[in-house]
Amino acid sequence: QVQVVESGGGLVQPGGSLRLSCAASGNILSLNAMGWYRQAPGNQRELVARIISGDNTNYGDSVKGRFTISRDNAKNTVFLQMSSLKPEDTAVYYCNAQGMQGMYAFRSTWFDSWGQGTQVTVSS
Repeated sequence: QVQVVESGGGLVQPGGSLRLSCAASGNILSLNAMGWYRQAPGNQRELVARIISGDNTNYGDSVKGRFTISRDNAKNTVFLQMSSLKPEDTAVYYCNAQGMQGMYAFRSTWFDSWGQGTQVTVSS
């Protein structure tokens, strides 16, 4: 099984910055995509940012120009740099990782793993 662990959430004032980290571990043969999603109370989970193999990125419309996703391929880690934070960014942020797992390529299987989530609160 592939485990995904987030870190870096917390309380920040409006206009401030915060950096989230997410590490995937286990028998990972290839990591096709890693991304961040968020869910506020009463809302559906939504895409924040996603990075796909080849460094292609997707961002949710509400965070474009304020958030930046990056990754360290050697460490199967993805980062989310959040700037100019707004109260409406308050949510639980979840990391997702997708790819192939297994001990050997000929016995690999697809995985789609989620972390437990980390709370981000933007408030004065």
